[in-house]
Amino acid sequence: MLDRIAPASYVEVSLAQAELERGNSAAAQRYTLRLPGSPVRDELLARIALMRGEALLAREYFLAAPDPDAVTAAAEELAVKDPAAAYSLEKLLQVRLATTGTHPDAVAQTYWRMGRLANRQAWRQVPGSALQRAWLRRGLRDFEAAVNLAPFSERYLVAAANQADQLGGRTRAKQLFAQAVDIDPGSADALAGLGVIAWEQGDRSRAQAYLTRARAFDPHSLMVRALERDLR
Repeated sequence: MLDRIAPASYVEVSLAQAELERGNSAAAQRYTLRLPGSPVRDELLARIALMRGEALLAREYFLAAPDPDAVTAAAEELAVKDPAAAYSLEKLLQVRLATTGTHPDAVAQTYWRMGRLANRQAWRQVPGSALQRAWLRRGLRDFEAAVNLAPFSERYLVAAANQADQLGGRTRAKQLFAQAVDIDPGSADALAGLGVIAWEQGDRSRAQAYLTRARAFDPHSLMVRALERDLR
């Protein structure tokens, strides 16, 4: 009744949402298309597309909104079979967030996810191949980009350090692990990472000392477990 008397955007949104909850995509679309172009309109159109099983169209609208959570969920679903395609989708989100002036922390998070997807694609390649190293280097660039945008994030620093070490950049890895420890002295992952570097450089006693410190903070850390295996 209110829609007939005094149609307004908030009324159309409420009606579209109600129709979506009822499973009526046609009515939801009718109300949504009355809205002016906006993130809310794109979000509703994305949900309508999802309801109709139009996944690709839904992703485009979620990107336009943008809705990072929805895009990332779609990327994770894609990554099960095709990490490279998931990486491309996450890259589109990164560009979209950067161009819309989104807070740097959100853009950094997207870079971090891109790095993880690059690694998933790398492990699908022939071990030691040029293609595998290309994907690993791409992942390092993404992790480094996350660090540049959010330099006080221990998680991004550890990810970049591990990637650098994996590519043979021990000096850079050590620097990043040390930076993570400066930010969070209780980071078991970063301390264990320094231990891994020490072990790789042949300093077993120093590696053991780092392991003792790291284990005191989190004995279940994956990095701690990896260093324990190295020192056996």
